Amino acid sequence: MPAGDDLIRHAEECWLSGFAAGPTEPPSRLLGRGDPAPDAELADATGTKSQLAESWAAGPALVIFWRHFGCRCGMERARRLEAELGDYRAAGLAVVIVGQGQPTQAAQYAHEHGITVRVLVDPTADVYRAYGVGHWQPEQLLFDAPVEYLAHPRELGQSLAESRRAEGRPMVDDPWRAAAEFIVAQSGVIRFGYSYQYCEDFPDPRVLTTAARVADPA
Repeated sequence: MPAGDDLIRHAEECWLSGFAAGPTEPPSRLLGRGDPAPDAELADATGTKSQLAESWAAGPALVIFWRHFGCRCGMERARRLEAELGDYRAAGLAVVIVGQGQPTQAAQYAHEHGITVRVLVDPTADVYRAYGVGHWQPEQLLFDAPVEYLAHPRELGQSLAESRRAEGRPMVDDPWRAAAEFIVAQSGVIRFGYSYQYCEDFPDPRVLTTAARVADPA
C-alpha cells in the first residue's frame, strides 16, 4: 500500500477510536478580545514550517480552526470561504486555515475543495487547545443522527467510516474537535473569537469583516 494510503488508514483508525471513546476534552472556551494570540511553528501543505504569527505580521488575520479533513460541513465552509474571500481581503484580512492531520492531507483537501488560502496543520491539536478550541459534546455533533448514535458505539462508527470511504471522503483524525474562527490584530491581540456550536454554525462574514476594522483592544 502506498505511503499516502497508509497515512489515510491511520487517520481513519484515529477517527474511529476517537468516535468510540467519545469526547475526552472539555467544550470550547475560546480566548477572547484582548488576549494575546498564541504563536506556534506549523507546517503548511508542502511541509514547509513557519510561524503562525506570520499571518498577522502585515495586518489583521482571520485564523480558521477547521474541523477535520473528512467533515461534510468543511466542504461547505470551503465553498463559503472562496465566495467570501474578496470581502475578507477588502477588509484587510489575511486568511489562514489551521487543520488537523498531516501536510499531504492538507494539500489533497485544498486541491479537492478549491481552497486557495494557506493551510497549516496541527497534528497534535496543541494549537487548537492553546486557543481554547475543545471537543463538541454528542448533542452538538450528532443531533441530526439516529438516536442510537448518541452513545457513539464503535460498530456504528465503523459502518459510517466505511460508507464515507466508499464515497471518497474518509473520516479522519479527531471526530470531536470543534471549529472556531478568530480575528487577530497586527499587534498579535485577539479582536474577536467565534465558537461554532455545531457543525454548520458558520459565522456571518460581516461580523468578521467588521471585527477586522475596529480598533485594537486596549
